Amino acid sequence: MPHMIFIEKGERRACDFAARETVLAVARRNGIDLEGACEGAMACSTCHVIVEKDWFSRLPKAKIEENDMLDLAVGAARTSRLGCQIVLTEALDGLTVRLP
Repeated sequence: MPHMIFIEKGERRACDFAARETVLAVARRNGIDLEGACEGAMACSTCHVIVEKDWFSRLPKAKIEENDMLDLAVGAARTSRLGCQIVLTEALDGLTVRLP
């Protein structure tokens, strides 16, 4: 089964995922502290993650609406994305994201 890695407070945690799951869904299922207050409706930035540089270019480009939400995110970086908008595929096996 493919997996992704969350880095939270310096600790790395590998979590399995199913294709078509979002980063937010994987985080919730595994007790990772990623809020997602709007339930994935892209109406907030509480599921903001920072994608490791090597992985960022492998993701589909963010939509304008996602970038608008990221403008409101605390600690946003050049490789920031919303976890609710990253849909996982087999090609993203090993994806690594950091919680700000």
